[in-house]
This record gives sequence, C-alpha cells and structure tokens, in this order.
Amino acid sequence: MQNTPSKKRKITALIIIGFLMLLMYGKNLTERTAFNNISNTFKEVYNDRLVVEGYIFRISENLFKIQKLVDHCNINYDYSKVVNEIAEHEKSIMGIVIDFEKTNLTENEEQYLSDFKTIIETDLQIKNYALLYSDSSGVNLKQVQLYDQKITKAQQDLDNLSKIQLEEGEKLINKANIIINRSQIWSQFEVALLIILALALYLLLFRNKLTFT
Repeated sequence: MQNTPSKKRKITALIIIGFLMLLMYGKNLTERTAFNNISNTFKEVYNDRLVVEGYIFRISENLFKIQKLVDHCNINYDYSKVVNEIAEHEKSIMGIVIDFEKTNLTENEEQYLSDFKTIIETDLQIKNYALLYSDSSGVNLKQVQLYDQKITKAQQDLDNLSKIQLEEGEKLINKANIIINRSQIWSQFEVALLIILALALYLLLFRNKLTFT
C-alpha cells in the first residue's frame, strides 16, 4: 500500500500536469487568433491599400488625359468630340471612385475622396466646348485656367489619398509585426511549459522507483 506522502506527490503532479495542459490549450487558442489576425491584416493591406493605390493611379491617368484635352484646345485637332471624350474619362473616374468607396476608408480618406468626387461631378463638367475655345475669339484663357485650377485641386486630393495609403499600410505592417513578436514570446512560453510538464511527469512516474532503488 502506498504511503500518504507518495499519494500527495502524485495528486500534486497530476494537478500541475492538468494546469499545464490547460495553459497549453489556451496558448494554442491564442496563437490561432494571432495567425487569423495576421492573415486579416495582410488581406487589409492588399484590399484596402495596394488595390486602392492602383485605383488612384488609374484615376490620375484619366485626370491627366482630361487636362491634356483642356490645355491643348487651341492646337490643330478635331475637337468636335472633345466634350464627349472628357465625359468618358470622367465616367471612367467615377466608376473607379465607386469601387474606392467600397473599401475600408479612414475619416481623412472619406473627406478627400468626397472633395475629389465633387470636383469631378460639378466643377469639371464641360457641357459646351465653346466654353474653352471658339474660332472667333480663340482660347478662353480664363475658363481654361479655372479648369486647370480645379484639376490641380483634384490631383492634390489624389496625392493626399496616396499618402494615406502609405501611412495606413505602415500601421498595418507594424500591427502584424507586434502580433508576430507576441507569437514568438508565446512560443518561448510553450517551451518552458513543456519543460515543467516533463519535470512533473518525472516526479509522478520515476521518483518513487528511484527512491525504492
């Protein structure tokens, strides 16, 4: 029959083992959450930052084409369809803006994008090419300069939106690094738990045998 101290040691060892296994299970759940967070973070970097940067680039291309059509209104070119061409570029821009608005926007992004959208929808709508150029009076410099100013303002909004992508992308990368560092700390903690578990098993299984030997 086993003596009372031996039973107490076994009970203590079993309690320690059970507690350690519970900690390891909790660590496993924490690590799963961490990896899910890392996965979501990099998805956010791609969907809300890299893809959006592509949107900004495509918008800038269309805006440049609009400015080119406006600024070269006095060259030898068939401008009979120029208003429609500008309208097509604006339509293309607004289509991209709609996709942009579906992403996870910060407060500053909403502000800049709303301002940009207003410029495209109202300030750059050219209903009649005669506003820019006519055979009798030539280039309407005042109107062309006004459109250039609006285009410049729109481009500034795009530049600010592009800066936000870099800033927010950097924040997300830093967030991912923090999660990875925490995961590494938990991995070290797991090693320590395994060592303690091994010692507890040793005390439970082999100590009595060595004592009797």
